[in-house]
Amino acid sequence: MRRSHEMPFGPRVLRNGVEFRLWAPSAPKVRLWTPQGEFDMEEAEGGWHRHVLQGAAAGQRYRFRVREDLLVPDPASRFQPEDVEGPSLVVDPEAYGWADGDWKGRPWEEAVIYEAHMGSVTPEGTFAAFAEKLELLRDLGFTAIELMPLADFPGKRNWGYDGVLHFAPDHAYGTPDDLKALVDRAHGLGLMMILDVVYNHFGPSGNYLPAYAGAFFTDRHQTLWGAGINYDGLGAETVRDFFVHNALYWLEEYHFDGLRFDAVHAIADDSSKHFIAELAERIRSASGQRQVHLILENADNGARWLGRARGVPSLHTAQWADDLHHAWHRLLTGEYDGYYADYADPIAHLGRCLAEGFAYQGEMSVHEGKPRGEPSAHLPPSAFVAFLQNHDQIGNRAFGERLGHLADPNRLALARACLLLSPQIPLLFMGEEWGASAPFQYFVDFPDEELSKAVREGRRREFGSFGRFKDETAQERIPDPTASDTLQVSSLDWSEASRRPHSEALARTRDLLRIRREVVVPLTKSAFEGARWSRPTPDVLEVTWHFAGGSLRFIANFGSDSFAYDVAQGEHPIWPGENAHHAAAIGLPPWTGVMLARVL
Repeated sequence: MRRSHEMPFGPRVLRNGVEFRLWAPSAPKVRLWTPQGEFDMEEAEGGWHRHVLQGAAAGQRYRFRVREDLLVPDPASRFQPEDVEGPSLVVDPEAYGWADGDWKGRPWEEAVIYEAHMGSVTPEGTFAAFAEKLELLRDLGFTAIELMPLADFPGKRNWGYDGVLHFAPDHAYGTPDDLKALVDRAHGLGLMMILDVVYNHFGPSGNYLPAYAGAFFTDRHQTLWGAGINYDGLGAETVRDFFVHNALYWLEEYHFDGLRFDAVHAIADDSSKHFIAELAERIRSASGQRQVHLILENADNGARWLGRARGVPSLHTAQWADDLHHAWHRLLTGEYDGYYADYADPIAHLGRCLAEGFAYQGEMSVHEGKPRGEPSAHLPPSAFVAFLQNHDQIGNRAFGERLGHLADPNRLALARACLLLSPQIPLLFMGEEWGASAPFQYFVDFPDEELSKAVREGRRREFGSFGRFKDETAQERIPDPTASDTLQVSSLDWSEASRRPHSEALARTRDLLRIRREVVVPLTKSAFEGARWSRPTPDVLEVTWHFAGGSLRFIANFGSDSFAYDVAQGEHPIWPGENAHHAAAIGLPPWTGVMLARVL
């Protein structure tokens, strides 16, 4: 695999110096700042500014003076050792000695994803510390690690969605070589590495692009974060290139096996070819024989981005299945606030999600007040990443409670078995494998006190519409996202995985992933031939998936009475273990289920 990604952005290390490049169409003059002095940059066509600094090398610190009173970091900086406000550092991408030269990735159908936030997945919060945990995760049955965004953000702690320097892994977690060593270690263990990237906005602090590249943004499109990124106006070609190269940079220079694109429904683009289509096409074109997986978060339920040609993804590989989460969550907790109002019949919505992918395929959403989604029944289960929890669904709660704090453990066990044995691609949030007791709260560390105050007060106003937070006294109990202890309480305590009841939960996860590996994955690697769902009674759900190599059938009883089901000829129960029988009619007690397989 490649060690570096060639791109027009950022510094380029030469034999006898470094070429510095900046797209600054709004700046009439740009100077290169270094500790050794300042140098005029040559203005080139299209708003570019360049300068070759003879004798410079990796380790050189630099900034750009775009106004007499303003020094800025490189928007394509590969590392910011002193945070986003400090100087950028020249990195030689060829310097790291990779050991994964033969690695080509793994088939998507084998994916079992572990989502992790780098700053809280270990007490140390570093790339090096997490590398020491990978073997444990591999042995448990995970095959892929998905990291929440790493792009450099202001301060020492952040979820990652406030990044402003998209090419620089945040210095709080370690150096670029530390991240490469983490990926290298994962590949040595047979683990895929996936990175979450954010192309719909920049964070609210530390983004200097408007000062010298005004064409990067447009008032024609407004987003939750202000003016939209300019994907379709004058200068958009360079903007689109910036993000395409960013994606290729992570895939080529850091050897990531896939990317998860955050909230693409918030990418406003009126071009004839939407940016997320161009992005996927250019990545596919550059990937060669590597197995590269592209995952969307898309509240619009756009099935058109997930199409297959002869069983292979044409554009994007899969989408996060939020509908599936919402149906399970309402079933398990009874909560109906916000978007859960759209899942008033959670058994029906769950059935449709399991069989067809999306619950909403063009139907009216009460919560959004408009139709939502596109038909998805033609897509294979592998086009959907399923989960019961993720960073959003935990951390966007006022106190960051995990599902284990909210749901009956026996009912949760039924949901987890369905998650891990259904043919969709399962994702667990860090610590979910053992039922971690730590919450995952929202946290930031903005240097600007006014911004921190706005975030703190906004967080409390956000929950003011919920009944239990109507009065100010109740709102005061909501954790302060700007306080350092919100990160500390969210950090995993790996030692609890060896203590009951966590060790028992871990053993169940290991067993379910073994069954998935031995029975479910081989079936999903054969051609998908369709699925159907039904409700034999109002409280019972039955879903069957058909593949060229056989079938899977899931039956769950969510009622208060037992339900008798039949085992068809050629079927055998693969879960739970005590159902390893072959009788014709079997009773299913309340809030239990069974997964049956037929292998041809």
